[in-house]
Amino acid sequence: MRQIFKYFLLLILWLPFYGISQGFGLPNGKKFEKVNFKLINDLIIIPIEVNGANLSFILDSGVRTPILFNVSDQDSIQLKNVSEITIRGLGDGDPIKALSSKGNFFKLDEIRNFNQLLYVVLDKEMNFSPSLGIPIHGIIGYDLFRDFVVEINYGSEYIKFHDPRFYKEKENTKSQTLPLAIRRSKAYIDGNVGLNGENDVPVKLLIDTGSSDTVWLFKDEEKGLGIPVQNYQDFLGRGLNGRIFGKRTKLNRINIGEFVLKDVKAAFPDMETFSTLAITGNRNGSIGGAILKRFNIVFNYPAKEISFKKNRHFGAPFQYNMCGVQLQHNGVRYIAERIADSRGVVINSESTFGDVQILMENQTRLSLVPEIIVSGIRAGSPAEEAGLKEGDIILAVNGKRIYSYKLQEVMKMLNEKEGKRIKVLIERYNKDLLFSFVLKTVFE
Repeated sequence: MRQIFKYFLLLILWLPFYGISQGFGLPNGKKFEKVNFKLINDLIIIPIEVNGANLSFILDSGVRTPILFNVSDQDSIQLKNVSEITIRGLGDGDPIKALSSKGNFFKLDEIRNFNQLLYVVLDKEMNFSPSLGIPIHGIIGYDLFRDFVVEINYGSEYIKFHDPRFYKEKENTKSQTLPLAIRRSKAYIDGNVGLNGENDVPVKLLIDTGSSDTVWLFKDEEKGLGIPVQNYQDFLGRGLNGRIFGKRTKLNRINIGEFVLKDVKAAFPDMETFSTLAITGNRNGSIGGAILKRFNIVFNYPAKEISFKKNRHFGAPFQYNMCGVQLQHNGVRYIAERIADSRGVVINSESTFGDVQILMENQTRLSLVPEIIVSGIRAGSPAEEAGLKEGDIILAVNGKRIYSYKLQEVMKMLNEKEGKRIKVLIERYNKDLLFSFVLKTVFE
C-alpha cells in the first residue's frame, strides 16, 4: 500500500555539520547526463556506485545528506573517516545512533563525486526493501539537486542532470515556471488547497520526491487548515525514528501555479511526530510523489526555479487503500508446480519464478519465490472485518497465485474497484484459509 512508504516522507534531520564535499560533476565539456530510473510506488530509484559497491538509492529531495541502510546483501562496502553521531528524525521513537563517513567516492554513470559525506544507519528496523519489493540501500537528495539542474521525466522514467553553466530553459507554452525557495537544503513551493468546499487556503509545501504520498498538511485552525469531517485514523508510514500516524482525508483540490488537481488524497500527521523537530520556512506541509509524478519537472536550485508540465499521469484518479491491508516481503518460500499435463507429458516452458528451481521426477518443480505477508491492517476495514490478520501469508487473490506478481501488482489486485468482491487465500499456522470481502470507499 502506498501509505506504507511515507517513511520516506520528510526525513528532516538534525545532524552535526561536517563541511561540504567538493560536489558532483560531469566530465569536461559534457553538458548533461541522462539516467534511467525505476518508478516504484511513485518513488524514484536510481543506481549509484559507492566506493565500488553497486547500490540502489531513493532520490529524496527532502534529505540533506545521503544515508545508507540495509547493506547486508553487499559483500563489503568500504567506509572512510568514520565517526559516531546521533540522528533525530520523524517518528515516535528515540534518536538513533549512526555513523558519519567522509571522503567517499560516488558514481552515477559518468557523474562523479570523489569526496562525499554520508551517514550510515545500522538499525535493522531501517530496512525499506520489504515494503518496496526490491533492494533499497539508501536515500540521496540535496547534493545532486544542488550541483545540477535536475530534469525529471516521470512519464518516460529518466532524469537529465544538466551542468548549470550550460543549461538553457526550453520555451514551452504547456509548462509553467514557478519560484522555488531553498531553506536549510530543502525546497519549498507555494500553492493553494481547498478543504470542505471553503475558500482556498495558501500553503507553503516542502517538495519531497522521497515520499510516495500526495499531500501532508499540518493542522492549523487559525490559518484555515482544519481536518475535514470525513477522515479516519491511519498508519501513514515509518520515519527515521519510528512510526507515523495521522488522519487520512481528502481535499477538494490543490493548486500548483495554474495547474489544478481535484479530489486529492491527503493526510494530517499527528503533530507529536514533529515535536522535536524545527518546522522551518513557515511550512504548512509537504507534497509527495503521488502528485509530482503527474508532471515532468525541472528542478533548478541554482536559479531558485521549478518548472511543471503535465504528463500522461496527470488525469489518473488518486488511489485509496479500500481493502485496508499493508503488504511486505518476508523472505522466501518454496512452491511446488506440476510441469506435466494430464497425460504425463512434461511441459517445456521458459517461464520460471525465483532464482532456484529443483526438478523432481521430471514432473514437479520446486521454485524459491518471495513470500508476501500482511504487515499491517486498518481497524474497521473490509479485510479486518473479514478476519484477515497481521502476519497472514498471502497465497492467492481472486484465484491468481501471487508469487509471479510484483508487490505493487498484488496491492492493485486487492484494491481494483469499489464494490468488487475480493477473495484472498492465505496461510496461517500452516493452514490454508479463504477470506472474502467487498471493497468499499473509505469516505461515504
